[in-house]
Amino acid sequence: MANTYDFADRAAVVTGGARGIGRAVAERLIEGGARVALWDRDAAKAEETARELGPAAMAVAVDVTDYGSVERARDATLDQFSRIDVLVNNAGIAGPNAPTWEYDLDAWRQVMAINLDGPFHCCRAVAPVMIGQGYGRIVNVASIAGKEGNPNAPAYSASKAGLIALTKSLGKELAAHDIAVNAVTPAAAKTEIFSQMTEEFIGYMLSKIPRGRFVEVEEVASLIVFAASKECSFTTGSVFDVSGGRATY
Repeated sequence: MANTYDFADRAAVVTGGARGIGRAVAERLIEGGARVALWDRDAAKAEETARELGPAAMAVAVDVTDYGSVERARDATLDQFSRIDVLVNNAGIAGPNAPTWEYDLDAWRQVMAINLDGPFHCCRAVAPVMIGQGYGRIVNVASIAGKEGNPNAPAYSASKAGLIALTKSLGKELAAHDIAVNAVTPAAAKTEIFSQMTEEFIGYMLSKIPRGRFVEVEEVASLIVFAASKECSFTTGSVFDVSGGRATY
């Protein structure tokens, strides 16, 4: 039986919420009583997931790389829910596998735009709402790659390291407003992001995990939901590891 946290009367945003870790997080938030906006660039999939999750979920089409799109998504969410208490920045891509000196320039820019600019855009748009409420929880989904760096994944590693740094900076800025900003650094989970990776690279990632398996999306969601809850009341600007022992710091 999973732990449950009280999200009654809370409204949450989960980017990349249509599938994978994002969907698992949305399910747990709804179980706790939250209303959840699924922000996703795949509008059709977001609508399908929202229907499956029930009346507490709404789908919002958004391109997190476009700040205007993020502002419109924020406003649509506020129109429906009147508040935003939780922001989970989960949307991300892996990008291709290649050594740094051969890495495609456009691919680098795309990974950075989604994985780092996207969370920045969402934090920038939503933080003033939370400041006005005097309450909020922001959880950024980074990666073990942001701590250790993965070979042949320079853009992904750098983007996730940047997201960890953004978490630390924003956590200090918002600490006085009862707004906690934390990150999680999961090992790889078997989601659709695997389709962007080579089999060799997937094998490398598995070999680095002392647990000897990939993390389940439900395990990542469990940690995210704690960090998104009111019970995470003192920790901010921190990183919660969920790498199966790969990193112990």
